[in-house]
Amino acid sequence: MTFKLLVVVALLAIVASLASGLYFLVHDRQRNDRTVRALTVRIGLSVALFIMLMLAYMTGLIRPHGL
Repeated sequence: MTFKLLVVVALLAIVASLASGLYFLVHDRQRNDRTVRALTVRIGLSVALFIMLMLAYMTGLIRPHGL
C-alpha cells in the first residue's frame, strides 16, 4: 500500500513539474532558465520513478499479471 502511495506521489510531482514548465514557458518574457530547470526536474523524476519500479519488480514488491 505504501509503495502505491509513493508511485502516486511521484506521478503527481511529475505532472506538477510539467505544469510549472508550461507556465514558465508561456509567462516568462525574459530569457530565464526556469523552463529548462522545471523540465529537467521532470525528466529526473521520471527516471527515478522508472528505476524505482524496476527495483520493486526485481525485489518482488510488484508482480505483473495477465488478463
